Formats: sequence, structure tokens, C-alpha cells
Amino acid sequence: MGDARALIRAGLAAAIIGFTTVHAGAQTLADTLVAAYNNSHLLEQNRALLRAADEDVAQAVALLRPVIGFVARAQASAVTVDTSRGRDTREDYGASLTISAELTLYDGGAGRLALESAQESVLAAREGLRSVEQQVLLNAVIAFVSVRNAGEVLSIRQNNLRVIEQELRAARDRFEVGEITRTDVAIAEARLAAARSALAAAEGDLAVARETYRAVTGGLPGMLRVPPPPPATAASDGSARDVAVRRHPAILRAQREVRVAELNVARAAAAFNGRLTASAQAGIDSDDTFSRSLSLSYSVPIYRGGQLSSVHRQAIARRDATIAALHQTTVSVIQDVGRAWAQLAVARASLEASERQIAAARTAFEGVREEATLGARTTLDVLNAEQELLDARASRVAAESQQYIATYTLLAAMGLLTVEHLGLGIPTYDPEAYFNAVRSAPATTPQGARLDRVLKSIGRD
Repeated sequence: MGDARALIRAGLAAAIIGFTTVHAGAQTLADTLVAAYNNSHLLEQNRALLRAADEDVAQAVALLRPVIGFVARAQASAVTVDTSRGRDTREDYGASLTISAELTLYDGGAGRLALESAQESVLAAREGLRSVEQQVLLNAVIAFVSVRNAGEVLSIRQNNLRVIEQELRAARDRFEVGEITRTDVAIAEARLAAARSALAAAEGDLAVARETYRAVTGGLPGMLRVPPPPPATAASDGSARDVAVRRHPAILRAQREVRVAELNVARAAAAFNGRLTASAQAGIDSDDTFSRSLSLSYSVPIYRGGQLSSVHRQAIARRDATIAALHQTTVSVIQDVGRAWAQLAVARASLEASERQIAAARTAFEGVREEATLGARTTLDVLNAEQELLDARASRVAAESQQYIATYTLLAAMGLLTVEHLGLGIPTYDPEAYFNAVRSAPATTPQGARLDRVLKSIGRD
């Protein structure tokens, strides 16, 4: 058990170096964002779902094309009859080959509406992928800041432990010469035990933060550089809300889904219309008899037990639901912007206040400690002053972390937390590549070869 604790402490100590030393190979916030983007299984999942939505477009295109097929048939039959000479069995053998084609000439616009609906669904899925990208990047920022925050708190706790140990030694020395009582020594010993407990908790927090970082980025953090100044967001709460309404992927996705629902209403109404199809057929049998035919058929639904009317009403209800969902999504996004803006303002104010608190607490601690050496202050006074300075430093660390997280949360609420907007300068997933390869429903030949190249380029061959 002792060896295990020693190893853990050694690993955490090595990690702390990254918070106090600037190294040429240290990881930056941008490195963390890139690693999270490149190693996200959640992004991979939603990219695959987007490609599945792309295939809906190809299938809708296919329904507008002729259907061609052939049937080869072979048959043998035997008939047994009673005759005056006994039972007579007659055998007959035959074969035929028929090729047929069918094309829908008119369906009331249902096929065209299905294609438009599939295309809008693809655009909605793309916005969904952008929402996932924002969440992945925000999680990366939180993981980065959390590791740095935990490391800095651990450094503070370690320094606090050393200070209290010095105070305890001083208290014991003063007790030996009769300047203070045993009570003062006991107070210092109690504070030392509390400091050791707080140090163990800080070590645990750092270990948890490092594991979270690994889950987000795919690897444990090394040395983490001091992050750059937080990026610019918006000049005011109102302008941030305006950007969010125009740019947030959740709102844009909901708008696309409303369009899909409207098209589905039109598709349900088109089912009441007639359907005109053309069919051609040619065949040959074993007797070398060649046949061919060409026909047109027009069908109109007259009565289906109320099914078509029910489907139409259902589509209208679902459209109304998506419109309400759009309004609610907009309200939620605006609320998120307001919350993030307020959190950012609070973090900035907390950071400014903590700076003043540290300056005052440091002056007070140094003064109380000097007065204690002259006998004007007790050991408890010194420990209380030291605790106030410790709390002030921890508050500053927390405020810095909150400011960073609030800034990037606000960017996400505005719909701007993307690889492109952050200027990370890395290749990103191109949703157009796969869509353009399958939108015309290729089967083989050059289009199929192009599709193979697209799949290989995204690692999905």
C-alpha cells in the first residue's frame, strides 16, 4: 500500500511540474481541442448517422427512376388420365424468360416531395453534427481547465502544508521556552492534520481531472501551458442573443425539421391523387414464341377505410409539434446565452475581487506572523491569517477557471464553438464529400469508384 501511494504521489508530482514550468513540448489549449476533435467517438457516431441520412436522398432518387427486372421460369408438369388401354401419363416441359420495366409518370408530386424531404433531413442532420462538435470542443475546454485548476489547487495545498509545518515547529519551540501553552501547539497540530486531508483531496481531484481529460482527448495530459487570453465573444448580451438566433445549430436544425414536416404534410395530401405508371414487358418461351407488351395504368384511391385522411391529419399534428419545438429551442438557446453571459460577468467580477483579496490577505498574514514573533499574536491568529490567504488564492484559481469555461460556454451558446471559428487550422470532416458521391444513387462504374475513394478518405472502407 505504501509503495502504491508513493507511485501515485510521484505521478501527481510529475504532473504538477506542467503547471509551474513552461516547456517547449507542453500541450496548449489548442492541442487539447484538436485531440478531442480527432479522437471523439461521439463525432464518429454522428458522422455515420449523417451518411445514413445521405443515403435517404439516394433512395428517394431511386424511386423516381424506372424499375427493371427479369424473370426466368422453368416448369414441368405431368397429367395422368384413365383410358381404355389403362392409365396414360402425359409430361410437359417448358421455359420462359421475361424482362419488364415500370416507370411512374405521375404520382401527384409525392416522389418529388419525398426527395425534398430527404434533402432537408440531411441538412438538419448536418446541424446536429455541428451541435455535437460544439459539445466535444466545450468538453475539451472544461477538461483542460479542470486539470490546470486541480494542479494549481494541489500546489497551493502543498505550499500550505509546508507553511503549517513551519508554524508547528515554531509553536513547539515557543512552547519549550514557555512563551505559549500546550493548547497553541494542539491547534497547530489540528491544522496540520486538516491540511494533510485537504492535500489528499486535492490529489484525488487532480487524478479525477486527468482521467476526464483522457476520456475527452484519448490520452493523459502532459505539461499544460498557461492558456491564452479568452477569445472575444460579443459586445453585449443582446448582440450575443442575435448571433445565437442566426447561428446556433440547434435552432437551424429545428428550422430544417419544420420544413421536413411541412413537406410530409404535402406528401400525405398527394396520396389522395391518382398515380399513372407505364410498363413494358418482353419475353420468350421454349417454343421460341416471342411476346411483348406496353401498357399505361392510372389508379386513384377511392376508399381505404379512412387511412389516408388519418395519415394526413397525423402529418399536420407532427408539423405543429415541430413548430412548437422550434419555438422552445429558440427560447432555450436564448436562455443559455443569458445564463452564460451572467456566469461570465460573475467570473470576471470574482477574479477582480480575488486579486484584491489576495493582496489584503497577504499583507495581513505577514503582519500577524511578525506580531506573533513579538508575542502580540497567538498561534491561532497566525493560522487563521494563513487560512484566509489560502482561501483567497484558491478563489482566484476558481475564478480564472470559471471565466474560461464561461467564455467558451457563451461561444457554444452563440453557435460559434467550432473548429472553423476557433481557427484551429486542422482538416475537418467534409459532409459534402459523401453526399455528393451518393446523391445521384450510384450503383457501379465511375460513380461507384468515386464513392469508394470517399469512404477510404474518411476511413470507412
